[in-house]
Amino acid sequence: MGFFSELKNDLSQAVNTLMPDDKEETATLDKDKAEAAPADAPEKVDIDSMLNRLDDIKLDEVSEETKEAEEVKEPEVPELTFEPAEEPKSALDAIAEMKRSSEEDSLKNLEEKIEEQTEEETRKGDPKSALEAISEGHAEEYAEATLAATENNNNGGNETMDFEQQTPTDETASITEGMAITGDVQTTGSLDLVGKIAGNVKCLGKLNITGEITGDSDAAEIYAESARITGEVRSKGSVKVGQSTVIVGNIFGSSAVIAGAVKGDIDVHGPVVLDTTAIVMGNIKSQSVQINNGAVIEGMCSQAYADVNPSEFFEALKNR
Repeated sequence: MGFFSELKNDLSQAVNTLMPDDKEETATLDKDKAEAAPADAPEKVDIDSMLNRLDDIKLDEVSEETKEAEEVKEPEVPELTFEPAEEPKSALDAIAEMKRSSEEDSLKNLEEKIEEQTEEETRKGDPKSALEAISEGHAEEYAEATLAATENNNNGGNETMDFEQQTPTDETASITEGMAITGDVQTTGSLDLVGKIAGNVKCLGKLNITGEITGDSDAAEIYAESARITGEVRSKGSVKVGQSTVIVGNIFGSSAVIAGAVKGDIDVHGPVVLDTTAIVMGNIKSQSVQINNGAVIEGMCSQAYADVNPSEFFEALKNR
């Protein structure tokens, strides 16, 4: 609407500028022109009326367009919302989560098993004891495992056999004076014992004892000097009991030389020599016995491993 008004004003000013100042002369000229003009000449067009008409038309069109524009509303744009992305989990968090899920699954399985067992016991009546609840197959396995453990503790299992089958070494271990050991001791070599051991001693080499042992001793050879031994003494070879040595227990070996005190039986497949300082309180069973003057024996001596059997000898004489 302002554009057409300005256009109208501009045209009016242009017309006024072109027209002469003297209106009367202009009117006279117009009148003369009108008279001189032919009768069929077209009428003069009124510029002001045309502009007013054009202004009205355009104003109407503009108003209609304005109404249509107001009626047309802009489409509503949906509001976009952005959610923050989850932060990546660290390796420790992932492992912890996996562990929790695994524990939850294990707990769930355990609860299901307990419920199943409870339902079975409820159907069967009184609840079973721990031993009755074990199946026969498991009971047999448990008995076998218990028996094997007992044999191992009694030095009759596979563990003992494996140790005895090992090859002896030339190394010599030493337990010095003032050292005390509680427990079993094993070595594939020799052992010099000056301290104390409360347990069984087993070595594949030679065992030299000048200390104390409370337990069984087993070695290829055994030599005890000024020692204190409480337990059995077993040797695959010879056993030498020096002076001032006290042994409370049985002695087994291939031969024996006794110069100390022994309270127990002596079972040796070879010869036994009792020195002048020997004191033996127990039975002696060997191939031969040599008793030096001054030795004290309280027990029975038997040459059961001798080449000659006295019973057979006299039985043969009787049958002649």
